[in-house]
Amino acid sequence: MTRIVSGAAGGRTLTVPKGPTRPTSERVREALFSRLEHQGVVDGARVLDLYAGSGALGLEAASRGAVSVTLVDSAKPAAAACRRNVAVLGLQDSVVVVGGTARGHLMGAPSTAYDLVLVDPPYDVTETDLGDVLAALTAWLAPDAVVVVERSRRSPEPTWPPELERTDERRYGDTTLWFASTVPGEEAVTVTDMGERAGEQR
Repeated sequence: MTRIVSGAAGGRTLTVPKGPTRPTSERVREALFSRLEHQGVVDGARVLDLYAGSGALGLEAASRGAVSVTLVDSAKPAAAACRRNVAVLGLQDSVVVVGGTARGHLMGAPSTAYDLVLVDPPYDVTETDLGDVLAALTAWLAPDAVVVVERSRRSPEPTWPPELERTDERRYGDTTLWFASTVPGEEAVTVTDMGERAGEQR
């Protein structure tokens, strides 16, 4: 059974899609969000959950005060489970479900500057593919954004683009969490930059 750990929806049960989806354990989610809340990252944040699965990570953020959450997953059963969980929890006003690949979603024009991005790819996502996703992600990040990547402890550290710097690594059983933040001074194209450039061209 997978449940929301804490917050407004704490204790509520989530639907998990059949198949290889492996929701982040409650122990890891509790440790992760306790850390993020201590840093003041979650409350009022705009959150992106890539490879969302059941949506457990993004919905945990919504339960704990995130102002908006986008759940992205290409598997139809996962996207359906996310939509069901959003409806059951009554979070339709703050959570959006996108059925599509992480890379495909990020290839579009950035429409939101995210404060927190949660990346929990399935085992079959290669390190090269993950690196490409992280590189594409940088255009969608707000200043001082935090990115969290969850992988098996047997996986190597992700390849970070120049705009992101690893700030910490934590292990919980078979799970490793890598934390990264935007690097001050790097010239990533942000959502704000794109809007300003569009205005200059009018």
